[in-house]
Amino acid sequence: MTYTQDDLLPLSGLQHILFCERQCALIHVEQAWAENRLTAEGRIMHDRVHEADRESRGDVRIEYAMPLRSLRLGLIAKADVVEFHRKRSHGEETGETWQPFPVEYKHGKPKKDNSDKVQLCAQAMCLEEMLDVEIPQGAVFYGKTRHRQDVVFDSELRLETEETANRFHSLVESGKTPKPVYAKRCDSCSLYEVCLPRTVERGRSINRYLLDAVREP
Repeated sequence: MTYTQDDLLPLSGLQHILFCERQCALIHVEQAWAENRLTAEGRIMHDRVHEADRESRGDVRIEYAMPLRSLRLGLIAKADVVEFHRKRSHGEETGETWQPFPVEYKHGKPKKDNSDKVQLCAQAMCLEEMLDVEIPQGAVFYGKTRHRQDVVFDSELRLETEETANRFHSLVESGKTPKPVYAKRCDSCSLYEVCLPRTVERGRSINRYLLDAVREP
C-alpha cells in the first residue's frame, strides 16, 4: 500500500503503540497530551540535538533535525541525527559515496522491548525511500548510560516495523480508543491522570467517576 501526503502520521507514534495502544489513541486520536519529568527531560534532550548546526568530522558529515518521509509506511518525522559516512572505491577520490547512518537520542536507558529499534528502523526506511540507498544499520544513544547501541536493520526488524506502522494507521483510522488495562508501566506514563487505568478498568465510566468526585463533600 502507498499512502498520500495527507495520510502521513508522526513516526513517533510507532513507539507509542508499542508501549500502549490506549496511550497511542489518546495522543493521536483524541489529541490528548500531558508532560511529566521523563517526557520533559526527553524533550529537552531532543531540542538540544535539533538545534545543533550541521558539521563535518573528517569522513563523517552530520545532519541534525533532518526531515523524513515515507509514503510506503505513511510516516513523517525529523531525525535527531543522520551521519553520512564517506565511502571511497579503492581509496580514490573519484566514485566516493556517502552512507547514511541514523542516530536516535533517548534520555533513558535501553528498553527490554524493540520500541526504540523499531523507531530507528522506520527512520532508516524513510531515508532509504528518500535517497534510494540501502541502510544496513544505525544507532541509539542513551543519555542515562552515555552509551551508543548499534542496531542492525535485518529482515525481522524491518517486518516488525512495517507491521507496527500498519497497526498504527489502523488504530487512527478506526477513531476508537481501547479500554485501559492496568500494568506496572502505567505508573510512568505522562497520561496516567488522563487515562485513569485503575479506575476505568474496574468498569466505572469517566462520567461516573467525575460525578462521584463532585458529590464528595
